[in-house]
Amino acid sequence: MAGAAGVAARLAWPAPRITTSADALVRISVPRFAGRVVRVRVLTRPGAAVPVTLRGGELWPQRRLPQAARLLVEVTVRRPSWAGWVAGATVQEHFQVITPSLHVRSRLLHVRTGAPVAIGFDTAAQVVSLDGTVQRRSRPAPVVQTGVVARGVQVAGSVEVAAAPRPWELLSSPVRVSWFPVGVSRAVVASPAPGTKLAPDQKLTLTFSSPLGGVTPRIQPGASGAWRIVDDHSVAFEPAGLGYPLGGSLRIVLPKTLRAVLPATGKVVTALQWQVASGSTLRLQELLAQLHWLPLRWTGATVGRTPAAQLGAAISAPRGAFAWRYPHVPKELRALWAPGSANLLTRAALMRFEDAHGLPVDGVPGPAVWRALFADTIAGRLNVEGYSYVLVHETVPETLAVWHNGAFVTTSPGNTGIPQAPTATGTYPVFEHIPVGTMSGTNPNDSHYNDPGVRWISYFHGGDAIHAFYRASYGSPQSLGCVELPASAAQEVWPYTPVGTLVTVEA
Repeated sequence: MAGAAGVAARLAWPAPRITTSADALVRISVPRFAGRVVRVRVLTRPGAAVPVTLRGGELWPQRRLPQAARLLVEVTVRRPSWAGWVAGATVQEHFQVITPSLHVRSRLLHVRTGAPVAIGFDTAAQVVSLDGTVQRRSRPAPVVQTGVVARGVQVAGSVEVAAAPRPWELLSSPVRVSWFPVGVSRAVVASPAPGTKLAPDQKLTLTFSSPLGGVTPRIQPGASGAWRIVDDHSVAFEPAGLGYPLGGSLRIVLPKTLRAVLPATGKVVTALQWQVASGSTLRLQELLAQLHWLPLRWTGATVGRTPAAQLGAAISAPRGAFAWRYPHVPKELRALWAPGSANLLTRAALMRFEDAHGLPVDGVPGPAVWRALFADTIAGRLNVEGYSYVLVHETVPETLAVWHNGAFVTTSPGNTGIPQAPTATGTYPVFEHIPVGTMSGTNPNDSHYNDPGVRWISYFHGGDAIHAFYRASYGSPQSLGCVELPASAAQEVWPYTPVGTLVTVEA
């Protein structure tokens, strides 16, 4: 009889109640005489513990939880000591809860002229992100205003939306919501917006005001990737490999029946254009050093020899350190180096790389340059010609010295410009390198000269060049701006001065 009475007491004794809450994860109610809460556990479906805190009878997560997550709430209550011998010392209650979730009701809106553009959810949202700008609301709401009012085709647009019903939840996966005024047909909006900077591997989405009907936009220049259908109104281009031309531009030409709306200006166009982000200067220097086009070494994080890995590193350069490749480097050359910022040493090395690869020599890292750098890096192709630097001293007796791979390999007397036509001082990269040519111009007395058959020419600044020229003597100012050398010395120097070689002229 006593055992039966104990069981009856346990069943009849007040027990804690766990119920859903409008704000917190759950509400825990402990009736009078039921006891006090001594333990609360929240477990995910795989059994991992979720940190929580109990405040005012409500249970709050201490970290953000995903939406639609299934959780088990376990509450342990210790009964009063005087009741423990009858009803048991403790009691446990379990409750299964699913965190609230929401979805955008429609990704395509047709809005009447003069009406605000609003986005609706199937559940009230308390946290909303519009194009990355997060809004936190004091109370949940099922509709969010974008701040745009429909006034003709000029306000067609789109926005990336993510939201959460509770402030302690993670935002939903972002979706693109586009809108057009009622009555507008055969129009399209693009995301990201045309005219903005486009990452080389960034997805590009076009949303049409009416069903696609087999529309296939053309992308120029050709990019690595493919179009895919998102839904009845949207297509997306998903880049692959090297994606869009790094540092170049991208253009989408629409079929003749379509028009695109530029949200920032309201301008209606038939083609869309973006500027593609360029690779970082630091990564450019790292690759030029790794491939031996710079007189420096670079050591740092390993980057995979795949297009995707190289592309990612070009946008966000890995950490590392540079060091001079040779123990003895002229101080004039050292002074030109600055890691991470554009400088003449980097530009000249890039010119050498461009010339060696048959690319236009401008010292600018455009799409073709990055592709060639990636290809050489993946294949492990290094510059085997070494690194040269030319130093011209105008102190009489004037000299020219060639530094190559860490040592001065040849020195010769030379002639620089006379006072009426001086040689430009400073440092300049060789931009033209020819074995023979005709040199012409104007003498200080306004007469003209025309000298065919000049040998071993390396132009480095305007009409100033290193070349062979017969003089009775060498080592003093005699030229019209060029650095003249004896024929034998010029022939020896010429192989060391390809396009991109730096020449420093010092007074």
